[in-house]
Amino acid sequence: MENKVIEIFIPGPAGRLEAKYYKSKKKTSPISLILHPHPQYGGTMNNKVVVETFNTFMDNDFSVCRVNFRGVGKSDGEFDNGQGELADAAAALDWVERENFDNSQCWIAGFSFGSLIAMQLLMRRPEINRFIIISPQPNVYDFSFLSPCPTSGIIINGKKDELVPQQSITDLKTRLQNQKGINVQYEQISEANHFFSKTEESLKKSLNKYISKESALF
Repeated sequence: MENKVIEIFIPGPAGRLEAKYYKSKKKTSPISLILHPHPQYGGTMNNKVVVETFNTFMDNDFSVCRVNFRGVGKSDGEFDNGQGELADAAAALDWVERENFDNSQCWIAGFSFGSLIAMQLLMRRPEINRFIIISPQPNVYDFSFLSPCPTSGIIINGKKDELVPQQSITDLKTRLQNQKGINVQYEQISEANHFFSKTEESLKKSLNKYISKESALF
């Protein structure tokens, strides 16, 4: 089967948004949207972790999209401190849902800054069934809006994350794992830093294990 990833432009609130999209040949395939790290620190949809996550969803027969926030790459507009980026993510999810109106499940994933936007979107979109957040930064961003968190998911971070103290991840994990009715898993990759340099294979294994197992439950 040929994996055809296409470049698309999605109408967004500040103009067009550049994105990469793969449409599964499977009927009623699940869908996923992946959000990239902080635009002002070089984050784009072509970040290695974002691409690995995209490919893992693709390998699991999802229709999947990764998008450049406003002002990144060929996307119109300029950085908007998270508010505009959340609106961009919502527009991208709308587009993927329209393209896959018969989807069987809806996932959101984000890396670093993208994990904050992903979780904010999760709180606004009841159709999202699962989340994956990679290297969240609860020491920088306030995640207290996740009370209660409506959906099960997984947090993945590196044991050698140089940007996030372990205690702040532990606090976030504890808060989410104590909520009733959902199951938030936590995985720490021992040799990994914030950006998973040289540990992409370990990350991909964790992603594949979680996506294949959880998507089969629906």
